[in-house]
Amino acid sequence: MTADTDALREALLHELAEAREPDEVERVRVKFLGQKDGSITTLIRGTNFGALDKDERRVVGNELSGLKSFAETAIRDARQQVEAVAARQRRRGLVDLTLPGERVNVGSINPVNTIQLFLEDVFRGMGFMVEQGFEVETEYYNFDALNVARDHPARDMQDTFWLDSGALLRTHTSATQVRAMRKYGTPLRAIFPGRCFRYEALDASHETSFYQCEGLMVDRGVTVANLLSVMQTLLRQVFERDVSVRLRPGYFPFVEPGFELDLSCLICSGEGCRVCKHSGWVELMPCGMVHPRVLEAAGVDPETHSGFAFGLGMTRLAMLKYGIPDIRLFDSGDWRFYRQFPATV
Repeated sequence: MTADTDALREALLHELAEAREPDEVERVRVKFLGQKDGSITTLIRGTNFGALDKDERRVVGNELSGLKSFAETAIRDARQQVEAVAARQRRRGLVDLTLPGERVNVGSINPVNTIQLFLEDVFRGMGFMVEQGFEVETEYYNFDALNVARDHPARDMQDTFWLDSGALLRTHTSATQVRAMRKYGTPLRAIFPGRCFRYEALDASHETSFYQCEGLMVDRGVTVANLLSVMQTLLRQVFERDVSVRLRPGYFPFVEPGFELDLSCLICSGEGCRVCKHSGWVELMPCGMVHPRVLEAAGVDPETHSGFAFGLGMTRLAMLKYGIPDIRLFDSGDWRFYRQFPATV
């Protein structure tokens, strides 16, 4: 038996050494280990173990098992070797250094993210810090701490995405105001850019998911004049020219007095279109002086400190900046839309 197994080992190694392609290695495998008439398979099947005593069966069985394992390992190693050689040859054959390089399509940044990065740079230049906040918020920070009454319609399912846990998807980045004041104290200058969610009917200027940039400044002696100065500086840098704005009274539970800052529609130059609902004006941001109850919720004395807050709609700002007529394009997933816009403002 030893002579037979040694002969098969030598024959196997000789034929594997001659194999140059994966299919040649496969032919060797079939010749020696094929289930039908492979040389090693035939030897194992032809061995009459019943005619051997116990010790002989153990010796012969170990010898044949070792031969089969040796063959399987040798074939596997040979296959890996010839495949590696073939792969190197294919790579050498496919590379032609005289051909022009392949054109790589370069991605672009979503225009809303471009606006956010720009706003962060502008506000940092005015001494504001950037705080992200949480997209999943508690009812307390989203409503209670901001002086939103328990029966306020904004808490209804028609406006708010509530979670089974009792938490919610924040409806505005104002939810970070009290968190920031508690964390950093005063004086404080901070913006809170991020994504917000509201259960709204979709149209050219409304989406269920949109982006805001909340701004907050709290210190001693802060007035509406400080608010207007910051807004004028911001819009002048965003649009690189003077723009027409109007300030009209507005009610928001977390500011007193409250205002609506509107921007003359840059899509239609104030003549009226779908984006401005044919009014010539686009509602850009609610703003006002921080309500004393909000300051108290944050542990700030409203007798000695005051502040302003604003909620800048980054999605609408991007629409005005780049002349985008429909807010639904931002989340369309169409790369042809995104590649139109530069990576910087």
